[in-house]
Amino acid sequence: MIARVVDAPLSVAEHEDAVADKAAGAVVSFAGVVRDHDGGRSVTELEYVGHPSAEQVIRELAEEFAARPDVHAVAVSHRVGMLGIGDVALACAVSSAHRGQAFAACAELVDLVKERLPIWKRQVFTDGDEEWVACP
Repeated sequence: MIARVVDAPLSVAEHEDAVADKAAGAVVSFAGVVRDHDGGRSVTELEYVGHPSAEQVIRELAEEFAARPDVHAVAVSHRVGMLGIGDVALACAVSSAHRGQAFAACAELVDLVKERLPIWKRQVFTDGDEEWVACP
């Protein structure tokens, strides 16, 4: 199982390889990629800042999903630091016996990471403005 918060580039293929299982009929992966716009404004870069508990939270989420009877394996990582357009900020993969289970589990995992993981995003726009997103 991979469950980590890192300040280095993420590989979705590494996450897919980590969940490979002979009993799995499906591997579903997700890459959350930095896009060049938000709310009609051009974005130049993002910065992700994590709370010290972020590593523990992502590990608990991965363990929660890995314990499900319809999930064979889980791999999930979130990147922190400065990211450019096209960089992967969130990588995850889930394996299961059937595609429906794998799709559902991967989608739910992404939603829960976005909901629970204490990582905040600062967007920098082409006009020099910036904003923090999803901050308490």
